[in-house]
Amino acid sequence: MGRKNKTIDLDRDQDIAPGLVAKTKKRLVVASGRSHPELAAEVAEALGTQIVPTEYRTFASGEILTRFEVSIRGCDLFLVQSFGPPVNEWLMETLIMLDAAKRASAKRITVVMPYYPYSRQDKKGRGREPISARLVADLLKTAGADRVMSVDLHAAQIQGFFDGPVDHLFAKPVLLEYFQRTLSPEDRDALTVVSPDTGRVRVADTWSDSLGAPLAIIHKRRDPNVANQVTVNEIVGRVDGRVCLLVDDMIDTGGTIVKAAEALKKNGASKVIVAATHAVFSHPAAQRLQSEAIDEVVVTDSIPVPEAKQFPGLTVLPIAPMLARAIQAVFEDGSVTSMFDGAA
Repeated sequence: MGRKNKTIDLDRDQDIAPGLVAKTKKRLVVASGRSHPELAAEVAEALGTQIVPTEYRTFASGEILTRFEVSIRGCDLFLVQSFGPPVNEWLMETLIMLDAAKRASAKRITVVMPYYPYSRQDKKGRGREPISARLVADLLKTAGADRVMSVDLHAAQIQGFFDGPVDHLFAKPVLLEYFQRTLSPEDRDALTVVSPDTGRVRVADTWSDSLGAPLAIIHKRRDPNVANQVTVNEIVGRVDGRVCLLVDDMIDTGGTIVKAAEALKKNGASKVIVAATHAVFSHPAAQRLQSEAIDEVVVTDSIPVPEAKQFPGLTVLPIAPMLARAIQAVFEDGSVTSMFDGAA
């Protein structure tokens, strides 16, 4: 004989409706795609749980199938998927996993995507162009995502592409802790935070406040008809004899960062350190970033950095503890904003 649920009687004085109270409790479940299983495993470990056993298949035709090997009915599911290359395959796998989770009756599905794919296509630069970042948002919603969690969106307005909640996390605390621990007193005294372009000034300004360092800005021009080519025009701010900390959200081919570092060194910078959240590292980034103009590159593991793309002077910081704290806060209906002093 099945267990009986506790009944609640009508109580008009307390505005309580009559009904049943189930004995079931909320259950947090972490699932992973194949893009970055190491990150998902570290997130699950930080939460004190394990990854949901999942079957993955890629057929000879290239089609993908995923199946959860255990019941996830009624669970609060967090699907961890990053989007390094091949980005389109991982995006399709995410959509298929969302559909599987929805049909398996997961109660709420949150996509934890540290790097948001197609984030640079957030607006039309020319006529007859797509807004692919919005398309990705529509695809996720249609496939079954109730909530999205991402880190350092290339454009904050991407949050507006979703009707549901978006948790916009920041890697700055992770990176900032590293520099506060490793920079010498002499380097701290001579530190200048540099924005590699006008679009990142607001972010660089928060770094400037946190480190108590002056701000410099690099003005660049990019030919809209030629991909991954940048021309540095001028530097606004003092960099002569300074230790310059270049901060950006991502490094793709490395062209922008290397051009900026060369301009800083040409204008008298004594040292150039690069800090970025997402190490996309498309070819030939690994070679470019070993430029003599760059003294150190610090990134997070929001995207997997294979051994072939690693080089001397590269530091990769773990982002899993921060993701785990945010997931715990969402699951317990707590505050994610409080993790970032009200900025998230």
